[in-house]
Amino acid sequence: MPNRRSAGTPPSGAADGAGPFDFVVVANRLPVDQVESSDGGTEWRASPGGLVSALAPIMRQSDGVWIGWSGSPGPAPEPFDSEGMHLIGVELAPEEVRDYYEGFSNATLWPLYHDVIAAPEFHRSWWEAYVAVNRRFADTAAANAAKNATVWVHDYQLQLVPGMLRQTRADLRIGFFNHIPFPGYEIFAQLPWRRQVVEGLLGADLIGFQRRADATNFLRASRRAAGLSTRGSEVNAADGRRVRAAAFPISIDSAGFAEVAAQPHVQARSKEIREALGNPKQVLLGVDRLDYTKGILHRLKAYGEILDDGELAPPDTVLVLVASPSRERVEQYRMLRDEVEVTVGRINGDHGSVGQPPIHYLHQSYPKEEMAALYLAADVMLVTSLRDGMNLVAKEYVASRQDETGALVLSEFTGAADELTSAFQINPHDIEGLKQTILRASTANQAELRRRMRAMRRRVFEHDVAHWARTFLRTLEDSADHRHRRREPGPGHTRPSPESEQH
Repeated sequence: MPNRRSAGTPPSGAADGAGPFDFVVVANRLPVDQVESSDGGTEWRASPGGLVSALAPIMRQSDGVWIGWSGSPGPAPEPFDSEGMHLIGVELAPEEVRDYYEGFSNATLWPLYHDVIAAPEFHRSWWEAYVAVNRRFADTAAANAAKNATVWVHDYQLQLVPGMLRQTRADLRIGFFNHIPFPGYEIFAQLPWRRQVVEGLLGADLIGFQRRADATNFLRASRRAAGLSTRGSEVNAADGRRVRAAAFPISIDSAGFAEVAAQPHVQARSKEIREALGNPKQVLLGVDRLDYTKGILHRLKAYGEILDDGELAPPDTVLVLVASPSRERVEQYRMLRDEVEVTVGRINGDHGSVGQPPIHYLHQSYPKEEMAALYLAADVMLVTSLRDGMNLVAKEYVASRQDETGALVLSEFTGAADELTSAFQINPHDIEGLKQTILRASTANQAELRRRMRAMRRRVFEHDVAHWARTFLRTLEDSADHRHRRREPGPGHTRPSPESEQH
């Protein structure tokens, strides 16, 4: 793990008296949200979400600094400590939130990187805002990083930061981790600024992806969009460095989540949930952000047809659908919410009775304890993503099942499918296959369920978030120390043309 922060005079622009730091995390959001406190004021509390739960333990151990946006437009808060972490905010003006975040990040890159499930939009003004905001993050990181520090940049909102950091701070050891999929080149090629994005990422010494296929897609993009040669998992960057691209599947704090699920009040709450649902024989559960990549409508279609066919029926079977609010200012998300709610209403109208709806729909976010109770209450977990970098919900469900009961129905288009091979895997586009798999998972005998769950729990606990972070940082150290050097071209060497397919 990285060392504790260095002593000495902070570099220009660093938080007064707080740096420089030997370990710097750069992410779009700070790991805390500002909420109203019990006395009517405001306070910072840990944010929900996979990235925060993954990195918070590492940040506390390393005494590093986390650089990110507070989530609110306007001036950034002064540097502060919260949840045992040193935090430095980056300012985003309202128009930058609109163009950089809601625009280029979430209406251009997000749909493009998720196989164009929704149509991406390409606007030059959005790109210009993306460049400007990435520059601000890079400058803040450079100002707060000690000499030879490790800087770990995260996710699709900040793909230009590694290259910008490399230009100003060649001493840094730079890692980048992409939490969402990286698309095949035929899709990525639609991006007008494909070369700039590839070159920005190649400022890193190590680029991590969720799946091996994502790393392979990036290597091909490096050849096609930037005209660079590759060998194995490495790209020969234009400045002579060899940059490695590889899979590092992210995970959760498995032991910590299991500990939450084992608490007596959480166990009691899971029984209360089942009682509130009418003590059905089967509780099906889906937990997602309300996002078009999650396959929520496919799940509802399959469940509705199962009810139509009479193969499952309320009150013996109930589906709990938790769809937490997400990007509600983006039109595509508002439209999705409307469609989900209409579909839920139709199924409940067709198959429900007074006090016994077949679907309990919850458009809310819940704390970890309540989520653990829901996982414990569910007999079958439905993860039907159309495209997902990892899907940590699947791993949380597995970690919660200490009695080795329960069934996980898991889309093959999630990163988790590569690891949780004992799940009931499905193609969510195949509605008939999805229906049959839900029925199979609902009727499997306990011996089969225990065998499957035992294998998945072994994987989740052996490859937890600490293993993910150690593996990535150890590989980054090796990449920076042994590959971060210029490679002089030999006699007769010529650079490939930008659109050539060279290996």
